[in-house]
Amino acid sequence: MVSPALALLRFTAFCLWTLLLVPPYLMLRVISHRVAARFVVAYWRGVMRLIGFEVVAHGAPAAALGPVLFVANHASYLDIIVLGGLIPACFIAKAEVAGWPGFGFLARLARTVFVDRRPAATARERDGIRRRLEHGDSLILFAEGTSNDGNGVLPFKSALLSVAEAALPAAGGAEQPLPVQPVSLAYTRLDGLPLGRAFRPYFAWYGDMTLAGHLFRALGLGRVTIEVMFHPPTTLAAFPSRKDLASHCHAQVAGGVATLLAGRA
Repeated sequence: MVSPALALLRFTAFCLWTLLLVPPYLMLRVISHRVAARFVVAYWRGVMRLIGFEVVAHGAPAAALGPVLFVANHASYLDIIVLGGLIPACFIAKAEVAGWPGFGFLARLARTVFVDRRPAATARERDGIRRRLEHGDSLILFAEGTSNDGNGVLPFKSALLSVAEAALPAAGGAEQPLPVQPVSLAYTRLDGLPLGRAFRPYFAWYGDMTLAGHLFRALGLGRVTIEVMFHPPTTLAAFPSRKDLASHCHAQVAGGVATLLAGRA
């Protein structure tokens, strides 16, 4: 089922596409972060076409006048390609990602927010994320804190949603709560046929899977359909606590994933 020739062809195309677009992207970073963010979306959409990803979106990212926090489930590093091609936003990732071969370099180029999850670093990381929001950057958070097998959604860590406590400047000197939009993502079809439980590990990356081996297998398969569902945005102000917001987002995302996997979207 896995074609080594196809995997090599796609990987080569991905590398060439990246080398071609990095120089103009760096120039745009100097001119305008907002334009550069749109350029990153175009880059990831090009990657999707080159590696055989077809993305079906249900709904759309919140059209807010300011930054938005997108809260999504996480099956694989491939989720970055999918969501990066739909949302002009920066990812929040654990600090270890910065050292990953290839993907760490791309993450740094895309202005990913790397966070140290040790308790002693919580205040510093929260302040850094707040500065990014005040600068106008929308952020994408994988609230499970890790990836899974793609067949469900792990509990959300409410501590990761501390960024939702940020209040952003509004007109007249007032402050407005940060919009939070839950997002469901599922790998649903391979060459048009439903992608069953046994085949999702070809795209979900978890446990002790190696990055290189997993990427080679994923690129060597046919055309993959990934479905993304955008749920109605909300804010922390609508809930008694951060844990209640996390529970709400988890219910929305988990329900969306179940709907997508069942083919009922």
